[in-house]
Amino acid sequence: QLRLVESGGGLVQPGGSLRLSCAASGFTLEHYAIGWFRQAPGKEREGVSCISSGGSITKYSVSVQGRFSISRDNAKNTVYLEMNSLKPEDTAVYYCAALSVEYGITWLQSLYRFWGRGTQVTVSS
Repeated sequence: QLRLVESGGGLVQPGGSLRLSCAASGFTLEHYAIGWFRQAPGKEREGVSCISSGGSITKYSVSVQGRFSISRDNAKNTVYLEMNSLKPEDTAVYYCAALSVEYGITWLQSLYRFWGRGTQVTVSS
């Protein structure tokens, strides 16, 4: 079965940090760019960060630039999202998704082939 599984979410105080993981099973992540997206209650899902298949190209939304860092370990078939200086407005369900390498990296969600079920991140005191 081909799937992505997110982990590492939880409750954290403002200013705190979390590291999310996105693990693939049933397929090899190195052939895919990976995007992280999030959806807050009552809002549309939005792009947060993405990384090329080889890891040399990364992209961040304006709202997380300088606070979040995306990386990947293809040997472990896993992509990470390091989140620092978290704010209440970062509260959302975070999803990872896989994009076939021919598309480069993009925020266009309809192009992403596989999606995980999400992990909840709550930033609150």
